[in-house]
Amino acid sequence: MPGRRILVRAPNWLGDMVMALPAIRLVRRSEPGAHLAVAAPQGTATLFSFAPDVDEVVPLPGAKGLGGLRRLSGDIASLAGARPDLAVLLTNSFSSALAASRAGIRERWGYRRDARGRLLTRAVRRRDAKPQSAHHSAYYVALVRALGLVAESGADAAPRAPALEPDPAMPYLRATAEVQARADEQLAAMGWDPSTPLVGVAPGAAYGRAKQYPPDLMASLIDGLVAAGWTPLLVGAPQDEATGRAIVSALGPSVARTRLLDTIGKTNLALLIGLVDRCSAFVSNDSGAMHIAAALGTPVVAIFGSTDEHATAPIGRHVILHSDAWCRPCLLRECPIDHRCMRRIPPARAVEAVEKLSRM
Repeated sequence: MPGRRILVRAPNWLGDMVMALPAIRLVRRSEPGAHLAVAAPQGTATLFSFAPDVDEVVPLPGAKGLGGLRRLSGDIASLAGARPDLAVLLTNSFSSALAASRAGIRERWGYRRDARGRLLTRAVRRRDAKPQSAHHSAYYVALVRALGLVAESGADAAPRAPALEPDPAMPYLRATAEVQARADEQLAAMGWDPSTPLVGVAPGAAYGRAKQYPPDLMASLIDGLVAAGWTPLLVGAPQDEATGRAIVSALGPSVARTRLLDTIGKTNLALLIGLVDRCSAFVSNDSGAMHIAAALGTPVVAIFGSTDEHATAPIGRHVILHSDAWCRPCLLRECPIDHRCMRRIPPARAVEAVEKLSRM
């Protein structure tokens, strides 16, 4: 007899989507025979095509905010088309619960938040879920555990760590042969010499500039990586292009300018995953790219400024760099003073961390 059809409504932000993967793995382990679909905003839903625990990806057209409540028809149609017996809502919003209800999904489970309790057939209060840590992944895992979606015993029993560490043999994300081949083609076209190790560098952060390592310091970091024998690969979205240009203009030795590979604004999410998968290490601000790299099993040096590493550290092998600035983590989008939380992190410290992590 086939298992039931379960749909997980993923969070909306890319980094949060990755941090939801441990919870999605728990759902998979709890019901290995189920058909497991994940619904997410259509711009980033592709991420789950690379999650080995997921059977189907359901892109959602999206409707955010109160005004979006009148434009949910696309989401409702997509959810209904997946024909789930159960929807597990990792989102907190009223609109996501309303869409699941209007899609005719019989069982709708999630946190009792945003005045949506009556739209859920099982509603969990946050204080009853009792996350095991402050990490965002623990918030999602706690919900799944509170709902009883946990394997009871045996080899498939769920690990108890609050932020689940990935099994090296079963990463949370896995690049397909197709995107690996596309990445190899792009790297070859850009002149990458495979005899030099590739290190990804993600200088952007969608949340705001307070999270970004300053371009002049990032340029010094890249100079140091090149001097240590690495080939830096700049990655990012189109909105990061200005940051990328500022970094390139601040580079020192001509060898760094010659060896640097700049793909900012030149990739989609699938190709980004292929490129990051080819990296031997990854340097990043607290960003979606950071979380993707860790989920692929790439060692990450994560630079934290305004945000809290206890809440959003990458899940996987990593080193966290932060300063002792009294004002961090402020969680602001823009720094109102001198960005001391980032400027007190020497580029050489990041280069040293990359070298050390790559030898582990």
